Amino acid sequence: MDRSPVPDIVIGRLPIYLRALKRLLSEGIEVTSSRELGRWLGISSAQIRKDLSHFGEFGKQGTGYHIGKLCGELEQILNVNREWPVALVGVGDLGRALAHYGGFSHRGFRIAQLFDNDPAKIGQKINELEIMPVNKMGNSIEEARIRVAMIATPADAAQEVADALVKAGIRAILNYAPIALIVPGDIRVQYIDPVIHLQRMTYYLEK
Repeated sequence: MDRSPVPDIVIGRLPIYLRALKRLLSEGIEVTSSRELGRWLGISSAQIRKDLSHFGEFGKQGTGYHIGKLCGELEQILNVNREWPVALVGVGDLGRALAHYGGFSHRGFRIAQLFDNDPAKIGQKINELEIMPVNKMGNSIEEARIRVAMIATPADAAQEVADALVKAGIRAILNYAPIALIVPGDIRVQYIDPVIHLQRMTYYLEK
């Protein structure tokens, strides 16, 4: 097995593979090949085989991949064979949508705590979770030993929130605020900004 560091771009494709495999499994398909999976995803079969080879040998030539087993292996590699509690900071329109979203629970994540700095929202409940004030965020996250957080605040509040999250022990942040965060090198940050993706697509519309 290759013990060298796995490129982050490869790690980024693993959840895509896992999602496609789960879809196939839900349709009653038990075995697939890299070629078939590649057709689904628009990724070459060679790339899929190369990506998976970083972690071992999961399929057999002429037989393909047993989907259920490969799903289990990918879940273990991605550490989503367990449930990760998540702190959500910012319960505006976007934050409420995230709090109500049902797609986290069966993919390894659970919104466990909600925080906002709007006095009108403090004490309100979403899915039985009470919205707590941001000034209680540090202690609450530390006590619950939460390591993953999502930021859905306005951009001008995001850096201060990120600093407080890191101080509370958060190690991974999914940032919806349209701003680049400054965090220590060992903190993982992923950015989701729909406008960026829209602007990338509109570039091609008049070509």
